[in-house]
Parts: sequence; C-alpha cells; structure tokens
Amino acid sequence: MSEQQSTITSGLVENRVFPPSEAFVKAARVSGMPAYDALCAEAAQDFEGFWARLARENLNWTKPFTQTLDESQAPFYKWFADGEINASANCLDRHMGTAVENKTAVIFEADDGTVTKTSYKELLARVSQFANALKAHGIQKGDRVLIYMPMTLEGVIAMQACARLGAIHSVVFGGFSAKAVQERIIDVGAVAVITSNYQMRGGKELPLKAIVDEGMALGGCEAVKTVFVYQRTATACPMLAGRDKTFSEVLAGQSADCAPVPVGAEHPLFILYTSGSTGKPKGVQHSTGGYLLWAKVTMDWTFDLKPEDVFWCTADIGWITGHSYVAYGPLAAGATQIIFEGIPTFPNAGRFWQMIERHKCSIFYTAPTAIRSLIKAAEGDAKVHPDRSDLSSLRILGSVGEPINPEAWMWYHKHVGHEKCPIVDTFWQTETGGHMMTPLPGATPLVPGSCTLPLPGIIAAIVDEVGNDIPNGTGGILVVKRPWPSMIRTIWNDPERFKKSYFPEEMGGKLYLAGDGAIRSADRAYFRITGRIDDVLNVSGHRMGTMEIESALVAKTDLVAEAAVVGRPDDVTGEAICAFVVLKRPCPSGDEAKAIAKELRDWVAKEIGPIAKPKDIRFGENLPKTRSGKIMRRLLRSLAKGETITQDTSTLENPAILSQLGQTY
Repeated sequence: MSEQQSTITSGLVENRVFPPSEAFVKAARVSGMPAYDALCAEAAQDFEGFWARLARENLNWTKPFTQTLDESQAPFYKWFADGEINASANCLDRHMGTAVENKTAVIFEADDGTVTKTSYKELLARVSQFANALKAHGIQKGDRVLIYMPMTLEGVIAMQACARLGAIHSVVFGGFSAKAVQERIIDVGAVAVITSNYQMRGGKELPLKAIVDEGMALGGCEAVKTVFVYQRTATACPMLAGRDKTFSEVLAGQSADCAPVPVGAEHPLFILYTSGSTGKPKGVQHSTGGYLLWAKVTMDWTFDLKPEDVFWCTADIGWITGHSYVAYGPLAAGATQIIFEGIPTFPNAGRFWQMIERHKCSIFYTAPTAIRSLIKAAEGDAKVHPDRSDLSSLRILGSVGEPINPEAWMWYHKHVGHEKCPIVDTFWQTETGGHMMTPLPGATPLVPGSCTLPLPGIIAAIVDEVGNDIPNGTGGILVVKRPWPSMIRTIWNDPERFKKSYFPEEMGGKLYLAGDGAIRSADRAYFRITGRIDDVLNVSGHRMGTMEIESALVAKTDLVAEAAVVGRPDDVTGEAICAFVVLKRPCPSGDEAKAIAKELRDWVAKEIGPIAKPKDIRFGENLPKTRSGKIMRRLLRSLAKGETITQDTSTLENPAILSQLGQTY
C-alpha cells in the first residue's frame, strides 16, 4: 500500500491516507468503494430485503423465516422471528460433506507452546459428545449455564455444546473474582457451571474452580445442580461429592452424535455481562439468528476471508470479541483459526510474532493495548522486535476494543504489516454483537486512528443531546438510526433499564445510543470515536463502570468513607483508573499511604478482578464538592490528567481540598 497525502484536517487532524493496492482490490470480496456503495444502496432501497437476502445466503435454517423485521414492540425488535435455526449446526454440521469437513478448524497453542490441531469433523464429534454429557445431567433448551474457563479449545466446545442443546450460556472472564461469579450465577439463574481446576497464564497455574467454590459459598447459588470441571493441569482441586464432576467422568461412554435442537431465531444464544454506569453489571442478551448472521457476514466482509486463510483473534472468550470472532464467526465461516492460551509476553514479548511465523497466520486481530505494550517491549529489546520474525504470511491486520492512536497504527502498519497489510480498525460493542464501523480491506482508503465508515446496513449518525443531526466536523453523540439483526435484544431481567440505557426518551426512544462520542471528518465523512459519554471506563478494551469500582472501594467499610473514580489517558492501557479516596482516619502520606493504597488495590481485585485495580490512588480529607454535595468529577478528571485547574471553582464548598489530592500512590 502506498502512502498518499490528503487534506483530512477537520475533526481528525490527520492527513495520511492509505488506499488499498490495486491487486488487493481486485481479489477482495468487497472490491473497491463502488462495491461498498452498491451494498449501502441496496440496504437504503430495501432495508428488510437486504437483511433477508444475507440471512438466506449465509445461514442454514431448520424452518425458513417469512417475516424479516418486527418493529411492533420497539425498541424490542425481532428479526426472522418465525424462523428456526441452531447456531452449533451452522458452525459445524453445515461443513460436513464439504471440503471443510477435514480442514483444520482450530490450531491450539497452549501456554507452554504445545500445539494441537483439530479438524471440523473432530470438533463436531467433541461438541456433540459434550452436549450429550450436559443432556445426561438434565440440561435442556432454555436453561442457563455459566462458563468460567481458561482460553482453551474446551471453552469453545462448552459454548458450542450449550448452543447445540438450545441452552443459554453466560461466559465469565477467567480473571473475574468470586463475587463477580456469584453475582452472575444469581442474576442469570444458572443451573450449572462449567469450569476448570486451573488455568495456565505466563507459566503460572492460576485457580478457577476454587474461585467458583468461593463465589457459590457466598450464597444464593442453590439453583446450580452440577459443576463440570475440566482438568487442565494435574494439580488436584477440592470436589464436592454429588455436585462436582470431571470432564472425563461425564464424557465416558457418551456418543459423538447429538442432534442439534432447533430454536426460534429470537431464542437467546447467550447472556454476556458488561459494566454499566450504575454499578450493577448488565446482562446483555443476544438472539441466535441475528447474532450469528452478523458474526458470519463480518468475518467475510471485514476480514475478506478466503479458504486458505489462517485467522487469529487474540481475545478471550470471556469478552464479546471472543464470542463473535473465536467461538462463532470463524467456525460459521469455515475458517482455520488459532486459539492461544497464554499471554503475549511469555516466555518473551516476541511470542505473538513468533506464533504468526510458526502458524503462517494471514489475518491477525488484536487490541491497541497489546500493540502499545509490544511497541514498548520491542523498543527496549531488539530480540523481541517483530522485525526478527518472518511475518510475510500476513495479509490483513485488525484492531479491536478501543480506538487506536495514530502513532501505534503507524508502527503496526510498518513493523507488523510491512506497509502491505490493510488495518481494519473495528468499532463495535458487546451490545452490537459484531462490527459496526470498520474499513473494508479491499475497498476503504485507510486513515490512522479512524474506524472510517459504517458497514452496509448500519445507519449510523452523530447527533446532539436531543437526537438532532449535527454537521460533519462537529463532535457529538454516536447513534444508530435503524435496528439491525445482531443488536442487543434486552438486558436480562431488566427491560426498563434496557430502554433507558439504549433508547432514551429524550432522543425519541427510537435511536440506539452507543454511549460514545464521535466526530466525522468534513471531507470524507469518516468517523472517529472520541470516548465514552457516560461514566464507563475502557481499560485495555475492557469496560468497567466507575460506580462499580467506587462501590467496591466503599465496601471496604473498615477503612473507606468515600471514593470517586475517574479515568485518565494511559499510553499502554488506553485509559487508566484513578481513585480519589477519603478514609475513616486521618489522611495518610508516605509509606503509610503506599501500604493503604496496596491494600485497596488488592481489595478491588478481590471484589471485581485484577483488571479493575486502580493505577493511581489519591487520598484527601474530602472530595471536591459543590455546596449541594455533588462531587465535581470534571475537576477530578483534570487532577488525574495532571492538568492545572483553570475551571471556575467558586461553587466548591472546599476549594482547598484540590491541593491535597495532588499526590499519587
């Protein structure tokens, strides 16, 4: 790809443009901007017909649908509602009797470097066998199953086995705490848990089953009848007689044939919890038909998937990216994919690049946080620089989880893609199910730091606080004007919160509120995401509510009187957590403050998970508040960033407190 100067100055402040090469355009699934424009025009002219065509061409239906979109109970939209389908059958059975049957589905590389390969035929047999084991323990259509697994093939098998039976899975990231596990078991009404004795990360054996036991011991989990335990390592873990069963125990004698259970297209495929600004995590409910359709179509469009590709998404199955672009999308598309158990810095920070070379990876999809941390490692140690590995197999690079800053984009483009690989900078959310805005590698001219344009059929816009469109070049609120098949259906057990969170009445109740600010460039109308408009932090692509972290800090009742949490920019994680804390004792300093800060970080890790540990902790006798008692968070954000306070502080009850909050521990 050759660099070409342009004049993108309004909003994006970026004048580097990288059009796709002629050869890439010629061979692409969506070939050139005219092809992209034609798809957008088809969606504009016959919106329902466009989605119906995609659904018929990309999915196998047990019972064909006759109604495409039902808007009668908006914003509780239904897609393909009278059709029946099975997600697992569309990922596995559909490939039997084709050239894909004996193709490698998964190249699994364990933490220690051990590699195993599994074909589609073998994967179908393993999923069917595990589904039969679940069925033998009473799990059936509509039951909820909590999955708390390491990043192994067995985790994907567990998800697919649930889908095969029409059971609804809820995956919890393996770094979350016992309390987080307990809360999700209770909220989702899980009847079973699938976990592992341990997980391996960076050469360390970390407990999972013990955390499940600790969470269930907190109470309220009586509906769980069975805990299935994958023995990832040889180390024993406590087993409760009658409730806990090992994988080897339940799989013994089970048939490798299991007929997939047809479900309605609107049947929930999974519930995935994501942070909200009110403190209580939200159970995002996704449908089977619409979700799977978009996972498959975006694999084809965004990644320009070819039969010979080796695809690698580095996300964990505990996040939406691991659902859509590990557990479902690649399998529905018949791709060969890499699944990696470990971390990018073990045994050294060249692990990603060495794996790309070893497995001849052609499509690599990772997070800006990983890229930034590996830039730092490569600059400090030439031995782990991507230039030391043969990355010639790569043809497409991807970015996911948060906006990628232009200079990290340029490094990725130069040192990983060798200036020949398009970078698909994908914007989407847990709630959207799949990509919403992204360049298409054989069509869209790329601009560093911009997710460019919406995918065909996604009617995105930037509006003001009451839903009026605003001109390009002006920052505003990102919305989607029409429903689409893979969108969130509701918040589990909380439809009112769903409406309030995503379809606010002040915007007319019909616009999907993404919760992000955005700006469009004046010349190309390219989108750039500017950050969250609510109090949700994005740390390494993981969303956490400030209220959630504040609640955890204040729950340390012997120590903390009050806490306020804000985010600040961070070179590695994108956003860092900064906590302002008022103790129930005199304001500490020096070694005492350091010790208390460590105690609070460990407490938050226990309550929520290590990812939620504040990077900065500041102590004060009080927080900056107005005379009415409202915390002035804008001042805290300025303090967290190290900015000089220039705002008017005359409304503060206690302006002198600002100088006290300057020291970080």
